Formats: sequence, C-alpha cells, structure tokens
Amino acid sequence: MINLIGLTREEIAHELEINTAIDIPQRQLRMRANQLWHWIYVRGGRNFDGMTTIAKEVRSALEPAFSLGRPEIVTQQISNDGTRKWLLRLASSVPGRPGPEVEAVYIPEETRGTLCVSSQVGCTLTCSFCHTGTQRLVRNLSPGEIVAQLLVAKDALEEWPDPASKQTRLITNVVLMGMGEPLYNFDNVKQAIHTMSDDAGLSISKRRITLSTSGVVPMIERCGNEIGSMLAISLHAVNDEIRNQLVPINKKYPLSQLLDACKNYPGVSNSRRITFEYVMLKGINDSLADAKELVRLLKGIPAKINLIPFNPWPGSPYECSDWETIENFAEVVYKAGYASPVRTPRGRDIMAACGQLKSASMKLSVNQRRALEKASANS
Repeated sequence: MINLIGLTREEIAHELEINTAIDIPQRQLRMRANQLWHWIYVRGGRNFDGMTTIAKEVRSALEPAFSLGRPEIVTQQISNDGTRKWLLRLASSVPGRPGPEVEAVYIPEETRGTLCVSSQVGCTLTCSFCHTGTQRLVRNLSPGEIVAQLLVAKDALEEWPDPASKQTRLITNVVLMGMGEPLYNFDNVKQAIHTMSDDAGLSISKRRITLSTSGVVPMIERCGNEIGSMLAISLHAVNDEIRNQLVPINKKYPLSQLLDACKNYPGVSNSRRITFEYVMLKGINDSLADAKELVRLLKGIPAKINLIPFNPWPGSPYECSDWETIENFAEVVYKAGYASPVRTPRGRDIMAACGQLKSASMKLSVNQRRALEKASANS
C-alpha cells in the first residue's frame, strides 16, 4: 500500500493514474491530487472517508489502495519547561521486526514554537559532544518520514485548523537539527522542505526552516540553490586541531574550505544570515582567545552566532562551560557586532536538549536481515 504523505502533487496524480482500480478520468487527475494535498496538509486528514469534498465512490476506491499512516508514537515526554519529545517508530521493511525509531522535539517559546526533526535514523558522523553521534547510521528517512514528524506534532498539539478558525500557529519554525546529517540525505530532505513550505499546504516559510549541517562542503552550494532554506553550521571550534576532535568531518573538509563555502552561500545577506552554532565546552573551546578568533574567522560573512551551553548525556566526556565564562565569551562576540544569543537549555530533564537525541534502533547486517526474513517466512 502506497503512503501518500511526502509525495509531490505530480507523484500523487501519477499514482492515481496508474491505479486501474480507481478509474479517475485523465482530466480529473490534477484536481484530485490537489484535493488530496489540501486534506493531508491543510486539514490534517488521517483517513479518506472524512474527505467530504471528494466524491464518495472515489473515497471508497482510495481506501484500499493508499495510506495516510503516520509513524507510531512509542513515547511522548513533556519537560518541566513545556518541551515535548516524541519517540516515533517508522514502518518496518523487515517482516516480523519493529521499524526503526527517531526522535522529534517541540520547543514552545513566548513568540514562536520550534519543531526539531530528524533526517536519518542514527548518524554517519561521530561528533564527540553529541549523543546522536554514538548511534550508528541505520538509514536515511524518506521525504514522507521527515514530513510526517511535523504532521505527528500538529496532531499532538491539536493544531489542525477548523476552516472557520483563525487560531494562532503553535509550530512556527522547523529546524533540521535532530538525528542525522541532512546533507547526507540531500534529495529526500529537499523534497520534504519543499512540501513543508508549500503555500497551498503546511505553508511554513523557508525563512522559518533551518537546515543544520556539520560541514558537508560540496553540498552547501546545492543547498542554497536547490533548497533555499536558512542555513546553520555546527562550528564548535576555531581551529582545525580542536574541530577535528569535536567534529571529525573537519578532517575531510577543514575550516578554510567550510568558511569559503559559507562566504559563497547562494543568497547569503544581512537579511539571510548564516547561523553558526557553537557548543560551550569547559576548558576546550571557551577561552577569550577562542572568542576573538571566532570573530576573526567570521569576518565578511553575514552571520549570527548561537552559543549553546553543553547538554550532558550519560558517558559524555565533556562539561559545560561555567556561566561566567559563557557570558564573557558572548560579550566579546557581541562587541564585534554579531548577534550572539546564548541558547537557553530546554528539555534537559527528558534528554530533549540540543545534542541529546538518540534512539535504540540498530543497523542490521545483510545476514541478520536474511535470517529475520527466513524466520518470518517459516512462521
């Protein structure tokens, strides 16, 4: 059964066309695809029977052929500060085995609500300060699995509007800062962001969607040209020696190459600044000399600097910088003319803060997959 979530309008129309059991006239395919798009992304439809603007006989034919299934919510945790974290189980590709799991986090604030979504199960990178980096990559997420995290959050927050309602949005921003490296899943992330930002559907402006990368330099220009979202760089160090330890991809794409790519990022300007994320690690990268070098490195790049107090996780080898140290660091950056907010830790009590996301999904070897498939076939 084909899940329509994440498909483009053209793909939906194609699926309707090739499914002979539905028998939609060629001249109606575009209209039906637009109707389905509206019900999925504006009204939050979870079944075809409730799509009352579509003819009843068409709805009856859609039901056995297509799905609107969301990931299963395994757990929902709510922090003392209102942050919510969902552990979501995806559909399984191995008979008899539960699907892999990812985490998504909603952070409510006074003037906005931000949803942090994952792009991979696990991560190919091994950033030493990040809990997700301790989990091996299981697989990329499909466009539908990325978009579905937003749908699940809107379900849970009861944000789908009544047609007559003018309720205020709860989810105003989306950040791809959850599990995984988005630029190592480029095509699927691209399609998901286009779906999220479509004006006839979820309608989240690309200026309110931020893609965070650890520095996959060859893909950064494509990101600007083909995706057009806001860009965030997980920087975390001001020299190659320290960044090699914290963000090992730096050994492949050193700071000089990364910063050149940022200077040439398509569309970068004072109104479309790049955010540089900098986790504050006690005695590692938090000296006043580091702050001054950070300012020097970013000269000429329209930038905002987010200073992130380190969020501990079991077995982490680092400590958070002292608050006075963080304030002094921020002062140097601010005096140089950069916005330098210190990100308030949110959701620490439920392991939902930046760098703390991790699921229990494990990558299966080819032999393990075959064994499971054989066991399922013999059961």
